Amino acid sequence: MNDLAVPREILQTLIGFDTTSRLSNLALIEWVENYLDDHEVAHRRVPNAEGTKSNLLATIGPATEGGAVLSGHTDVVPVDGQPWTSDPFKLVERDGRLYGRGTCDMKGFLALALSVVPDLIAAPLRRPVHLAFSYDEEIGCLGAPALIEVIRRELPQPAFVVVGEPTDMVAVNGHKGIATFHVTVTGREAHSSQTQQGVSAVMAAVKLMSTLTELSERLEREADPASPFTPKGATLTIGMVNGGTAHNILARECRFVFDLRCPPRLDPQTILAAFFAEVRAMDAALKARAPEAGVTVEMHSSVPSFAPEPDGAAESFARRLAGDNGPPRAVSFATEAGQFQRAGLSTVLCGPGSIEQAHQPDEFVEVAQMERGQAFMRRLVEWASSAG
Repeated sequence: MNDLAVPREILQTLIGFDTTSRLSNLALIEWVENYLDDHEVAHRRVPNAEGTKSNLLATIGPATEGGAVLSGHTDVVPVDGQPWTSDPFKLVERDGRLYGRGTCDMKGFLALALSVVPDLIAAPLRRPVHLAFSYDEEIGCLGAPALIEVIRRELPQPAFVVVGEPTDMVAVNGHKGIATFHVTVTGREAHSSQTQQGVSAVMAAVKLMSTLTELSERLEREADPASPFTPKGATLTIGMVNGGTAHNILARECRFVFDLRCPPRLDPQTILAAFFAEVRAMDAALKARAPEAGVTVEMHSSVPSFAPEPDGAAESFARRLAGDNGPPRAVSFATEAGQFQRAGLSTVLCGPGSIEQAHQPDEFVEVAQMERGQAFMRRLVEWASSAG
């Protein structure tokens, strides 16, 4: 098994690619393809419609059922405006930590998965290990569905999927889902002294945001006290608001974005039913005052929740490889795990690093976490080579 120098070198290379979600990830994908070519590992792309981004799927080992999928996303969140103390796209080691954008979320896991390829090739594998790298996870898990469809349709049925999001290298068996909505309120511009001649999009939007604020407070009050999540119940937040031209002009447009994060078994559409009814009523009222006015709501993304499985096959698998004997765990952030689970694949979250460092300036993964991840990969090779 390689020492940590190899995954560290791979991580340094991966961090060097700026794969912020607004940009392409193809340079990173091409590097991974060349790496796999050097080891004579077959691979294929699953691109987006425009061909500007791509998932990557590769298999090491026999074409048999019962393999393991190592899943991770290649995109990262922006660094704009964050007070980094080092170049976010250069790996820097300080005090037992590896700093750089994506070190924990989640290129550290990708580096570990790639570093074990030579060991998998050298081993007498009885079961395959599949690498499934996606794009656009950070903006709504947009790339994974096409990748999962190829896995479901073309690969022998895998036994487990390990999504390597940062969990401190322990198994996580559940997370909330997330639905994001873009709301656009259109009014009619007029001088602010002549309110009878126009419609303020901002003032109409404030009413809708007030409704959402009240709903958010109700969801907090009604949260199940036995919930394993923190916060325990569904959460609703308004993240962005833009609108208006000047203080003395009735605003022609106001846009805002909100997200709703639900534990398993709670349905976003049901929770938002009263809000959508208010939207329809407001749309009609605004159009009655100005035909060009109105309200539109667009669902930008919908990521399913991830629920604990009755048999917990993937969870048991990850616990065994990670040496994890702790209690069941759930997290509030959303991942691609729910999408794999909905496709009928037993799934678990388990990867190096902490979510507390993800998306932060000076993001880091501890060297100790990478060492634990390497031990996980060593046991993965042993598992794939065994008859049991």
